[in-house]
Amino acid sequence: MLIKNCRIVYEDKCEKGAVSLNSSKIEAVNPEDYIDDEVIDAEGLYLAPGFIDIHIHGAGGYDTMDGNYEALNNISKTIVNSGTTSYLPTTMTCDMEDIKKAISAIAEAVNRGTEGANVLGAHLEGPFISLFAIGAQNPKFIKWPSIETFVEIVQDKISYIKAVTLAPEIEGAKELIKFLCKNNIVVSAGHTKATYKETIEGIEWGISHATHLFNAMTGFQHREPGVVGAIFDTDITTEAICDGIHIAYPSIRVALKQKTTDNMILITDAMSACGMAEGTYSLGGQAVFVKEGAARLENGALAGSILTLDKAIKNVLDNTKYELYEIVKMATSNAARHCGVEYRKGKIKEGYDADLVLFDENIDIKLVIVNGKIVVNNLE
Repeated sequence: MLIKNCRIVYEDKCEKGAVSLNSSKIEAVNPEDYIDDEVIDAEGLYLAPGFIDIHIHGAGGYDTMDGNYEALNNISKTIVNSGTTSYLPTTMTCDMEDIKKAISAIAEAVNRGTEGANVLGAHLEGPFISLFAIGAQNPKFIKWPSIETFVEIVQDKISYIKAVTLAPEIEGAKELIKFLCKNNIVVSAGHTKATYKETIEGIEWGISHATHLFNAMTGFQHREPGVVGAIFDTDITTEAICDGIHIAYPSIRVALKQKTTDNMILITDAMSACGMAEGTYSLGGQAVFVKEGAARLENGALAGSILTLDKAIKNVLDNTKYELYEIVKMATSNAARHCGVEYRKGKIKEGYDADLVLFDENIDIKLVIVNGKIVVNNLE
């Protein structure tokens, strides 16, 4: 397959060119000679690496905590329509048996493959979080951080765990953080009431990321900088839900000035209502009410989002002065690095996986290719 006349989105520029694919890989960028029966003329369109969502609970009426392959396959088929070609299904603070089932389903999806976006592994959001920064998590199922409890949850599936969100101030966190780092698992500070000092200690122990910046964490105060201050004062990466609901756009602009686009990842934190009509849904066993673009629990707390990554990119493009390639990087190569697949995903480069998305200036998705195969075709 040859995609020609497209504006290729690199990490540092957008430049007109062509890309050839051979089976599931990118064969060449700007090939000199190429003959193929399948040629796509992408005049006026952008070709970017497929988007990677490192924090998403569900979509299309399905939830990671459904705990079965069918749910993950349907999530994959839903989110691929918005340009997401890989993701980390994200668990909730739930009963340990339910988390075990979810992890087993994720392992199956990794090994079996899906009909849409690739499943790269699991992100465990909890259960080692703070009761005082609970967000939409269920306080009944919070656990004290411990290596023993973590091993009991993941059992023989530890290699499928890519990231764990926890609160570093809770007793036992230090030992668990160090254990996770030894097993090449990204440790993220989130759902936490840690002070600045406690967060810095967690970073010294191995925390390298922070979950949904500004949300469910101690904010920045001039005498107590909190978790936000520690994120801004160090080189750890962080992530943001850019739906205009979870974070005001001026705060996004401030955060990007502090962290730069190299250390920010765009996420959706989407739940089962993503891609669905307004109504009542479930997140980790709790009722969620979706109205006017927001997903909330009965008490009014935000419960994930119904955001998609194409919309997140468009929102940042419309509300900042960053170039398109800088914004796309936050949903592609940065996310690939977080998942440990930066050697094969997240860039348009020879030998990389042929996960690609074609879109116009409004970030309207025209074509999505996963593993070298067209799975979404909106070209006229």
